[in-house]
Amino acid sequence: MRSNDLILKTTANIIVFIILAFSVNSFFSGHNAPGGGFVGGLMASGALLLLYISYGMSAMKRVIRVDFRSFIGAGLLIAVLTGAGSFIFGAEFFSHTFGYFNLPLLGKTELATAMLFDLGVYLTVVGITMTIILAIAGDSGDQEHQEG
Repeated sequence: MRSNDLILKTTANIIVFIILAFSVNSFFSGHNAPGGGFVGGLMASGALLLLYISYGMSAMKRVIRVDFRSFIGAGLLIAVLTGAGSFIFGAEFFSHTFGYFNLPLLGKTELATAMLFDLGVYLTVVGITMTIILAIAGDSGDQEHQEG
């Protein structure tokens, strides 16, 4: 039975929001500055894990009904299609292009094909990290006692 973790739950909500904001910022600035899909994915995984630690596994499974293993396949597919997409336009494999577009609410914004690859990396990192850590957390370690 868990104790009353009011302080942990309250601060976790605030900290998770801050971590996810930095994760998104790192993702969007990664093709021009340090960061990108890998670092952003690790930060997002860290934020999700903080929620799992704060609220417990059963509560988070009721709230987040996502199989993180599907993120791995989706991310790898996006990354491969990004590379293969350059063949459609007659360019070299994983060639990079960008452009400036006027987007609603954001104004003049640079969009780059590297962001698509970063999205694939982001999803793959979140999927792998969450799958491994939740599998370890879900293992009770009772197999040794049951077998022996």
